[in-house]
Amino acid sequence: MRMTPHTLLFSTALMSGLIITPLAAATEGMYTPDQLPEIAKDLRKKGLKLNPNQISDLTGFPMGAVVSLGGCTASFVSPQGLVVTNHHCAYGSIQYNSTEDNNYLDNGFLAQAMDDELPAAPGSRIYVTTDLTDVTLRVTGGLSDDLTGADRYAAIDDNRKAIVAECEADEGHRCNVSSFYGGLQYKLIKSLEIKDVRLVYAPAGPIGKYGGDIDNWQWPRHTGDFSFYRGYVSPEGKSADFAEENVPYTPPHMLKVSAGGLDEGDFVMVAGYPGRTSRYARLTEVENTFGWEYPTWITMLEDWIGAIKDTSAEGSDARIKYESRLAGLNNYMKNLGGQIEGARRVGLVDRRRAREAALNSWIAAEAPDAGYAEAIADLDILTRETAFANRQNHWYRNATRPQMLGAAKRLYRLSKESQKPDAQRETGYQERDLDRIKESLTAIDRRYDAAVDKAEWMMFLKGYMAQPAEQRVAAFDTALGLNDGMSAQAISDKLDMYYANTALSDKETRLSLMTATPEELEASADPFMTLAVALFEQNKAMEDASKARSGRYAVLEPKYMEAIIAWQKSQGMTAYPDANSTLRVTYGNVMGGSPKDGMSYMPFTTVEGIVEKDTTEDPFNSPQKQLDLIKAQDYGRYALKSIGSVPVNFLTDLDSTGGNSGSATLNARGELVGLLFDGTIESVNSDWDFDPRTTRSIHVDSRYMLWVMEKVDGADRLLNEMDIVGK
Repeated sequence: MRMTPHTLLFSTALMSGLIITPLAAATEGMYTPDQLPEIAKDLRKKGLKLNPNQISDLTGFPMGAVVSLGGCTASFVSPQGLVVTNHHCAYGSIQYNSTEDNNYLDNGFLAQAMDDELPAAPGSRIYVTTDLTDVTLRVTGGLSDDLTGADRYAAIDDNRKAIVAECEADEGHRCNVSSFYGGLQYKLIKSLEIKDVRLVYAPAGPIGKYGGDIDNWQWPRHTGDFSFYRGYVSPEGKSADFAEENVPYTPPHMLKVSAGGLDEGDFVMVAGYPGRTSRYARLTEVENTFGWEYPTWITMLEDWIGAIKDTSAEGSDARIKYESRLAGLNNYMKNLGGQIEGARRVGLVDRRRAREAALNSWIAAEAPDAGYAEAIADLDILTRETAFANRQNHWYRNATRPQMLGAAKRLYRLSKESQKPDAQRETGYQERDLDRIKESLTAIDRRYDAAVDKAEWMMFLKGYMAQPAEQRVAAFDTALGLNDGMSAQAISDKLDMYYANTALSDKETRLSLMTATPEELEASADPFMTLAVALFEQNKAMEDASKARSGRYAVLEPKYMEAIIAWQKSQGMTAYPDANSTLRVTYGNVMGGSPKDGMSYMPFTTVEGIVEKDTTEDPFNSPQKQLDLIKAQDYGRYALKSIGSVPVNFLTDLDSTGGNSGSATLNARGELVGLLFDGTIESVNSDWDFDPRTTRSIHVDSRYMLWVMEKVDGADRLLNEMDIVGK
């Protein structure tokens, strides 16, 4: 899922690879809502009918209807807590509820009544933002510049935890202190945490995942990437765990769903929760990422996918358990390939080098005494240190990935942290986190198969054993009994002992150990727990070193970002922060493109394209009912006159990235006209560098969603529940 300048200013920015947005320009930038009044003039010029000040209010309309799923975005579309998101965002819940005999991944799911709605996968959440506060002074305002990296990290972490604890005294809310501009700014985000989330409707896999991994990141697309959840609360309207007596949540705002849709050139904006971008990353990080990290991961991902497929027959219960993981691995591998090719195509390394030279020249001329140059030089040294540490630890981290070992490590760490006062516990192991830990340990039941897990472990160990001695970990080798020259069969036999003698594969055993003491776990004969105990000090040392580096970043990055912001301001430009999973707005127009010489992308695809692609075999095996409707040109009220058919997907020049999946695509009046679900392969590199020629986001059209619901699946109950406007 992907990621937007003009005249001379634009040309200058493009040449130097800046991350800037002239205030009168196009669509680069994932803006925080409070920045929207700054670009109000351009928003109106582009076609926005709403007041820009209105959409800067996170708790007003339409932003109050847009919610986070904790990794994806969704939106309320009915007064009864119904939310729409991408099919691939609900995929884990569809998979969790699927079995060989009842495979919702293939066949889809539609609850005929609210009582038929299924609990989503453990850990599923809907977060409704209720407040946002700048807390920068409380987090970093009183910190001395003389603190060591470790002490600075601890002080910031303690301050953030104290603010969160104070906020979460309002029961039923989840609070987070998020960092912006590399720690230059901190904001407290308070959200109602809806914990009773239920799966309502997902179209069949051959609609929701049409084209599969073949079409992923590609245009043209014909994917019905949408599904519905519903949020439930207690009868008193409070956040509550799943219970029969719970009632649908009544949202403060909901989106109207457009059956009229839009056409080429129309204004659109997206509101969502993009995950992470690296547009301010230094050249040192860029070179390491594209020269080593991404190529290394691609090779490993190919082997990882192969290990899963080779040990789980298609359609088997084991494969169903791993379908969600396979989808994620395939998506990531294809993304990384696009990232590498995109970086080569735009000359990312040279562009970043030129940008840094331009910044250095400005500092020397305009701010020589601000301390920017010294901080940036130290930041580059620290970035190289981090890259080195990541290389050293890469294979060890992956060699300790097995699910039962992961569960054992988490349980042992929980036992250690539980000995401390809650405020002093490690983030992730406080009282506020216990439900999540329990849900994670529960979810393993439908995400784990011993044979597949062993195949994954063997694959990771093969890579680990091939590394030089300095990248091996003695504590791990000793505990697992690894030595140079061991045959694959000898390692396999050793691992068999782990799977044959563990009790952690039993859910009740895992859950019962959440209250165990360190001494009890240290006395355990379970081989995975024994290994987790043996590795604890090594893992803690690596974690402490990482925290110390983070504390050093917390001094240097804000200074670097101060320089960036001041530099851009001197050129009449505004800086937007890198994406960090907080609410952002991006805007632009429906448009095709030409990412390469001789290649042209039309802005819409049609249902006829589904028939053209259909082979009757996965992933191009549309349901026969759908094919018959298309051939009969039974479009209902959902045809777009300019293309003479029902639009399936459309392109925009909007700036987006992962986490934007499921984001509401809104027209000028704030009506839902689609859901963002992907980007083109040429645009994935915009995580690092914006290229206006290639950056295109892919959306599923609301007209196709409604057409499938009405004509193919008969989801009349849901259609009647929504406020559908337009034709």
